[in-house]
Amino acid sequence: PPLTKSGAASCAPSTHALPPCAHTTCSTRISATSPAGGGGRATSVSQGVVEKNVQDARRRIWLDAKTQRFNTFEALNAWLADRCRAQWEEIRHPEHKSFTVAEMLEQEQAHLMPMPTAFDGYVETLCRVSSTCLVVVDGNRYSVPCEWVRQRVSARVYTERIEIVGGADDLASPTRRAIHARLANRGRTAYDWQHYIPLVQRKPGALRNGAPFAEMPSPLKALSGQLLRRDGGDRIMAQVLSVVPVAGLEAVLVAVELMLEGTGGKSGVMVSAEHVVNVISRISAGPPPPSLMNAGVPASMTLAEPPRADTARYDRLRSEVHAGADHA
Repeated sequence: PPLTKSGAASCAPSTHALPPCAHTTCSTRISATSPAGGGGRATSVSQGVVEKNVQDARRRIWLDAKTQRFNTFEALNAWLADRCRAQWEEIRHPEHKSFTVAEMLEQEQAHLMPMPTAFDGYVETLCRVSSTCLVVVDGNRYSVPCEWVRQRVSARVYTERIEIVGGADDLASPTRRAIHARLANRGRTAYDWQHYIPLVQRKPGALRNGAPFAEMPSPLKALSGQLLRRDGGDRIMAQVLSVVPVAGLEAVLVAVELMLEGTGGKSGVMVSAEHVVNVISRISAGPPPPSLMNAGVPASMTLAEPPRADTARYDRLRSEVHAGADHA
């Protein structure tokens, strides 16, 4: 059967970035495809043959992997998936020797049942949020919204990500989720700078040396670099960041980029949160309403004399009024 990405990754040596239960998942899928023998002993023998073939193939693949170099686990998993599919083209089917495994899979594809919804498998642990808005999972630290300080939260460990849910008294119905890519090894920290936006509203000085804000997008980092050069710039930057939860990150980034283009990188130009909101409003504003002249005016409302931009008419009206007063 085809090995999925997680199944391919299960062939890797034991590391913190790879799931310890993936080998069991891979073996279960393979055992389910073993021939339905007539007796228990025949079924056990056929399952043993399949598992032995998988073990041999795994050993060959990892011998090839020693000659490769991978910068990330995603690249390793992609290479393993391609190498497993290549094995299907080489291995002969155990019952139909004239066909490869890939050819038999293509013939059986039309008879396979549709894939059910993937099982939401994770390992859950309860954690307490520290005073620095961090929780410790598998020896690494992950940030959470600062409103969760000192609260108990649920950390759900997946193969490639960490989901931390909380924000409610009942963890079964969380109000928010903090999602991070799962870190390898130990002693590392993953920040999400948006988790600390409410904090800098009270302590804007944290923008100057705060580690989470070193990971802001480049437009916000450029704006912060300009504002923090002058007195009170940290407060203005905190106000700009407060717009992110309301208007959305993408809208704020576009507005900040337009502001930076307009200022030309000059630090003396005044920037404020109101300026950002103004730019966002102009960007998100819809088209103007159609003109009444083009929409069609009922005949009953048609003017007998169209208006003219002639200010001299007022002078003539005044002269007529004065003339009538003198005559009286």
